[in-house]
Parts: sequence; structure tokens; C-alpha cells
Amino acid sequence: MAPIRTSWTRLIRFVAAETSMVHIGQPIDTKLDIGLAYHERKPIKAHEIVGTALDPSAQVTKTVLTVKELLAPLSRDEVGLVRCLGLNYADHAAEANMAKPAAPILFYKPKMALIGPEALITVPKAAQPVEKHVPDWEVELTVVIGKPCKDVSESEALDYVLGYMTGNDTSFRYHQMAVSQWGFSKGFDNATPIGPCLVSASAIPDPQKLPLKTVVNGTTFQDGTTADMIFNVRQTIAWLSQGTTLEPGSIIMTGTPKGVGFVRKPALYLKNGDDVRVFIGGGLGTLINTVVEEGKSAKARL
Repeated sequence: MAPIRTSWTRLIRFVAAETSMVHIGQPIDTKLDIGLAYHERKPIKAHEIVGTALDPSAQVTKTVLTVKELLAPLSRDEVGLVRCLGLNYADHAAEANMAKPAAPILFYKPKMALIGPEALITVPKAAQPVEKHVPDWEVELTVVIGKPCKDVSESEALDYVLGYMTGNDTSFRYHQMAVSQWGFSKGFDNATPIGPCLVSASAIPDPQKLPLKTVVNGTTFQDGTTADMIFNVRQTIAWLSQGTTLEPGSIIMTGTPKGVGFVRKPALYLKNGDDVRVFIGGGLGTLINTVVEEGKSAKARL
């Protein structure tokens, strides 16, 4: 199977200043950290892409647009199933005092959990008070499937990848540890940021060579590399596609390295107004969000 080739290398979705409409485009500055630039209110210009993010034939044009509002690279309507791996880094399993899994641990998220750059990470009333429920951060390499994928081999698995994003699998530990299934505790509305851009698979020849980092209120807590995955991206796609069609737009969140908050003594947790920044190299960039506890107010980007 031939790998997916796109005319774009990095794709963003945004409201354009020129039209006040939603567009997709390729940033002109190839080295710009899109999420950080947007947070710092630096100008971001992009060549408009005609077509959709999931259509490999979409073409980059010469039309230049200015980002007014940066959105998640994929809309919720474009996203298929959101599959997530738990305990997929040996150092994270060790810090959580959990056994290294013999096979990928899978759970699902509803699409309503997904948000984009600068959107508020919502701690619902069902996960309050935060001192008890321990909202937590998890930087994760996030894979987007670009064509129907079923029963694929590890050697061909990356041929089905459209691109990669930065993700933050915000987790609510009280609900997570209360049951064996993690979908509820990791699936609350508006709690899982993705973005700030989608980097084409052709620009990431080896997804196991990417640095990951989480910074909360200026302090670095996670600082790892995708090389430390227990099940790498190839293995994960091959495993999940057994007897199951992974449709275009399917998202796979691939687990997080050590440095989460709930294992610390005392436990650290996200609270109202916290600034959370997750970063992945290779051009994926920084995803910045503020935490808000439902029923309270937090300063959002204007």
C-alpha cells in the first residue's frame, strides 16, 4: 500500500480575518510554532487549502489569509472514533505502580470531549471538588487515520496515517480509579485539546523520534520522547485494525510518558485558571489551554 501524500505539510483550521469564515490552510512560516504564536498574538498567515483536511487531493493555493481565530485541525464532524491507549510508556506505568501491559490497553472518547487551541479545559461539576477528583495532564502524540485501514501489517501501518497532532488526554483520576473502564473518566465534554496543527505523515518519517513536554503554570512536569512507547505507532495501528476498520478521520491517542500529577506526593492536580501547555516536536507545536471549573470563571483568550 502506498503512503498518503498531500500537497500540504502542516494544516491549520481557522477563522480568517479577511472573510470571518472557517478555512483550512498551510502556514507560510514553516518554522513557526503555531500554538505559541497564536497565544502570543503574533500574526499568522497561511496559504488557503481548497478541499477538506481528510481529502488527500486537497490543494494548497496562492491565496493568503490571516488567522483571526485558530481552531482544532479537524472539526468534530470530521472526526471518526477517538481511540486512546493507556499505560503505553514504561516509565509512566512504573510511576503509577501499574504492571506493564502485555497488549495495548484501549479506551474511547466521545467527540464532544475534543477542543482546540486556547479553548477552556472544562472541569465539570461531576469532577469537583478538584482536590478529590484530581484532574490531570497527559501529553500524547495523536495519530489521524487517512484511509480505511483493516488487518494491516506493522510494516504497512504508517501508510494509512494522514498526519499527527499534539494532544492532551486530560484525566480525572477519582473516576478513573473507581472502575476498570476509563472511558467515562476521560470523556467529559470540552476536556481534551488537540492541535494546534496537523502535520502530514510524509513530514514525520519516524514518529518514534519526537520529544514531548508538559508545562503547567510555567513548571515542566513531563519531558519525554515517543521512543519510549511500549507499543509504537506501527504496532498500535496494526493491533487496532485487527478485524476492525479504522475509518478516515479516526484519531488514536498513543499514551503519555512519566510526569503526571496524581502519582506525586502530595498529588498535583489542575484547578481553575491553570495554564496548561503540551508540546511535541517535529513541527506539531504547542497546545495551550486554560482550565476552568464549571460554575466558576477563568480568563479565556479574547
